Amino acid sequence: MSASPPSPTDADPVPPWLNSRRLATVFWSAVALVVLGVSLIGGEDEPSGTGYAHHAAPAATSSSSPSSSATPRAGKHLPRSTPVRLRIPKISVDAPFTPLAIGRSGQLEAPPAHDVNLVGWYAEGVSPGEAGTSIIAGHVDTATSAAVFAELGELDKGDRFRVKRADGRIATFVVDSVESFEKDSFPDDRVYADTPQAQVRLITCAGAYDRSAKDYTENLVVFAHLV
Repeated sequence: MSASPPSPTDADPVPPWLNSRRLATVFWSAVALVVLGVSLIGGEDEPSGTGYAHHAAPAATSSSSPSSSATPRAGKHLPRSTPVRLRIPKISVDAPFTPLAIGRSGQLEAPPAHDVNLVGWYAEGVSPGEAGTSIIAGHVDTATSAAVFAELGELDKGDRFRVKRADGRIATFVVDSVESFEKDSFPDDRVYADTPQAQVRLITCAGAYDRSAKDYTENLVVFAHLV
């Protein structure tokens, strides 16, 4: 993965999820958190029709890691550990993780577009199972086929999914809600705000495909917490 995401060109189309939209600073218990909202632009090729890529807006922590922060934490949580694999039995997801970072341009780097069975997590933020809000994003399809989060909208409140971690632990999450938001009114604070509990947001694109904007009109967000 390059140090910064490539720019879409006619010769080298990329998935439509790399356009930076917002930059906001949020303070939680005197700890500054930079919230980067990343919208999705359309690629040069149209998708297969079920959605395309995703919106991901990670919340970067302060210089100290989330697990060592002075911010009080409460509720069930695990120590920091790199996620290895995401399993969502209801929609037959069994996918490896790749770390995502913010490039020099302020854009979130994308997982390899050719791998449709891959999810990304914002590696400078909270790891799944750790106290706080962890961001997991995945493509819903590509220009040629459906991708890992093609059926994410089939999840319901009470459904469970698991994250296998590098420390050997399995973090199990239960879905609290599944909601779609217009991209022009995406609730950054609600989706990305830090929390004292261990929570996860699964994010992908949804809604209609706007050919003029080369983007989907909505984002689908699964809200879940550690059990």
